[in-house]
Amino acid sequence: MSPSGRRGYGIRALVFHHTFSIRTIRNLVSKPNSPGSSETTLSSAALQFIDSVLDLRPQVAVFDCDGTLWQGDSGADFFYWQIARGMVPDDIACWAIARYDDYKAGRVDEETMCGEMVTINAGASESALEEAAEKFFPEVVQRRIFPEMLELTRRLAETDCSLWAVTSTNVWSIRAGVRQFGIPRDHVLGVSVHIHEGCATGQLIRVPSGPAKATAIREVVRQRVDVCFGNSVHDAAMMEIAGKAFAVNPNPDLESWARERGWKVYWPTGTK
Repeated sequence: MSPSGRRGYGIRALVFHHTFSIRTIRNLVSKPNSPGSSETTLSSAALQFIDSVLDLRPQVAVFDCDGTLWQGDSGADFFYWQIARGMVPDDIACWAIARYDDYKAGRVDEETMCGEMVTINAGASESALEEAAEKFFPEVVQRRIFPEMLELTRRLAETDCSLWAVTSTNVWSIRAGVRQFGIPRDHVLGVSVHIHEGCATGQLIRVPSGPAKATAIREVVRQRVDVCFGNSVHDAAMMEIAGKAFAVNPNPDLESWARERGWKVYWPTGTK
């Protein structure tokens, strides 16, 4: 094995350790049955939540994804999943892993990190990234979907409600995941880069995090948002501009924010 080969093996072994730990923890809260299957029975609280949203008869609904439609951080998972499979050059992978550690330690801000987790793919074929996302989502995230959120979006779609996903995760994995929620690929506002001759570049288009989520909605959706769903303080700005906001599986910071503003707080089955 060449020196570069040994170096790559070491990186992938390190990332495997991180990924295994993350999956082990998250599997503890995952559902044994795939959401939406005939074996999934929604609780009375879940059905009441769904009905409370449907009773509003919304025409436009906006959803955060990680922590809101499913448990956990699919952006971080995809980041480690890619590196573990050698999809990112070794030198960039070494830098990115250290950079993410700095982010977790509070030395890199949210918006910067979310952008860099996507720009590390500069030069990669867009079709290869989309193909990877189609493999990644069912393998890693599918089991963590909140069944009541899947049912809610399906029932909203039946009423011709316009559904949007606004997220600080890369568009490739989110598009692969939200298709089953009835959210069209062109209604995904996630972290994205310009594509040149079929390949990703390092030039960001948008990083919807914090106030930038509300900005993306104003620039792209251009309609009144009737209902909005989020789980963290980074969703607060877009929730503020909605007719009705729902804090789903909220982090402590958003829960406090929501209760101060009288927003409904909902805990999906198994989260609390």
